Amino acid sequence: MTSEEFQKISSDIPNQPGVYKYYNAENILLYVGKAKNLRKRVSSYFSKTFTNYKTQKLVASIHHIEFTIVDTEQDAFLLENSLIKTLKPKYNILAKDDKTFPYIVIKNEPFSRVFFTRKKINDGSEYFGPYTSVGKVRELLDIIKQYIPLRTCKLLLTTNNIQRKKFKVCLEYHLGNCKGPCEGLQTLEEYNEWLQQVRNILKGNLTPVFQHLKKEMALKAANMEFEQAAIIKSKLEDFKKYQAKSVIVSKHITNIDVFSILREKDVAYVNYLMVQNGTTVQTHTIQLNIPLEQDDEEVLSFAIARIREDLNSTSNEIVVPFKIKYPDNSLKITVPKAGEKKQLLDLSLKNVNYFKQEIQKKKILHLEGKTSSEKRKVLYELQQYLSLQQLPTHIECFDNSNFQGSFPVSAMVCFKNGIPSKKDYRKFNVKTVQGINDFATMKEVVYRRYKRLLDEQANLPQLIIIDGGKGQLSAAMESITALKLNNQITVIGLAKNEEQIFFSKDTEPISLPWNSNSLKLIRFIRDEVHRFGITFHRDKRSKGTFKNELENIKGIGNQTILQLLKAFKSVKNIQSKSVEELSKIVGNNRANIIFNHFNNQ
Repeated sequence: MTSEEFQKISSDIPNQPGVYKYYNAENILLYVGKAKNLRKRVSSYFSKTFTNYKTQKLVASIHHIEFTIVDTEQDAFLLENSLIKTLKPKYNILAKDDKTFPYIVIKNEPFSRVFFTRKKINDGSEYFGPYTSVGKVRELLDIIKQYIPLRTCKLLLTTNNIQRKKFKVCLEYHLGNCKGPCEGLQTLEEYNEWLQQVRNILKGNLTPVFQHLKKEMALKAANMEFEQAAIIKSKLEDFKKYQAKSVIVSKHITNIDVFSILREKDVAYVNYLMVQNGTTVQTHTIQLNIPLEQDDEEVLSFAIARIREDLNSTSNEIVVPFKIKYPDNSLKITVPKAGEKKQLLDLSLKNVNYFKQEIQKKKILHLEGKTSSEKRKVLYELQQYLSLQQLPTHIECFDNSNFQGSFPVSAMVCFKNGIPSKKDYRKFNVKTVQGINDFATMKEVVYRRYKRLLDEQANLPQLIIIDGGKGQLSAAMESITALKLNNQITVIGLAKNEEQIFFSKDTEPISLPWNSNSLKLIRFIRDEVHRFGITFHRDKRSKGTFKNELENIKGIGNQTILQLLKAFKSVKNIQSKSVEELSKIVGNNRANIIFNHFNNQ
């Protein structure tokens, strides 16, 4: 659309607040904008001389314009953000942050369960969050599970089902993690009292939790139940330690949102600190791609609206590094020069700088955005350091994983041209190895992997990385030798702690330069196989795939298993105990049976 063409329609555009939309000749939405005065704002595109090539291209591509009139500038601002988020026009600021945030839900059901979810359903349940860190969610759930006796089963605990004695208590009851509401051993009133303490924890308000635990402790002591009172006292002390771990900002600052921005040409990074009750409870950073000539004020305003909406912020004050025109009269906007709020702003800026550095590191590790020659440069470096005959364009890495000394599994990740090839990742359930034997497990999975590639006549990797020391490397080499692949593939072992590299026939390891791109790539491959293996193992456990190894011991019944788990908490702990320690719990005969089982005698 030319300036002359625009002049013919300019009088039809109202002098009111609203949102305008630019379309091209194919009726594809190019851009969404807001304005206090629609006519003035749209006219500026056809009267200014833009230095930005993309802005010039946008104006040249406009075929027709649509607009929506609203009552206030604030309404226009909210509508613009909603349309950009939904429609994602080509020339608008793009937030590279499309992940779903986790919630903690208190389920709307009798004897409500408390658990992690990424889906918010309108079913009457209570949702807390969203949280920016899955680690924070798991920490909260661990605290709740450890100190608040709630059920974790999915049984339908209606009054009728409980009265009909339809259910029996499970292991969680015997371990003291649940009070047995399924058998009517805990009333709904008592359960809901503990549930209220869960709400207090999730809101960051631990004072009522302390009061409740003190009341319970006093009641147990009055009833001469001193052992139970001592357990509650221990819980109180642990809660105080948990509270001390929180980052206390100030007793004078209540609820505020803090934002900082770091701009590099057409990319910006915006950090957010959520402060509630004087404590930093969440931090989040997003990356924004900026296609047009938009200043920092406009970019920051856009980011603030997006983040506050995504994370359900209700704070009435925002702290920013410079004055912005934010069309929400209910918000107090503060630009601090000194004091505690300035310290918070500095902390936010430190976070945004760290985020930018991590992005740059990941670009190196992933080789994102690199040309073919740049990608190969890192691989050539790796080839040189390891004296490889072939360029390692295809790398595979193996790692073993087990749970508390039981239930081994393995994982393999594949990198092609230095980039993860996730369709080629593989998971292995160990089939031939009895008990825990890392060497035999590695031998099995390496053999299975490359026997299959040979059978399928598929491409073999130039480099195999075994995450482990010389023992695992030797085990892997047995399979490589059996498959007659010694002269076709290079296999190295990566020591878990020192990051030293072993070759099977060498007596001494080699160390790559600590800041070299090739070592960074190897580290990333190792971290990726750890992540993939741990995720696989966690999924297996959560689906109940693993059977308790204690059940495999002949001569040991369920009652003995319960006694052992109540005393030692895990299979790994039981495995490490002496006959004398075990006999104190289950007697000499069963102690010898258990000890001999774990020690292969």
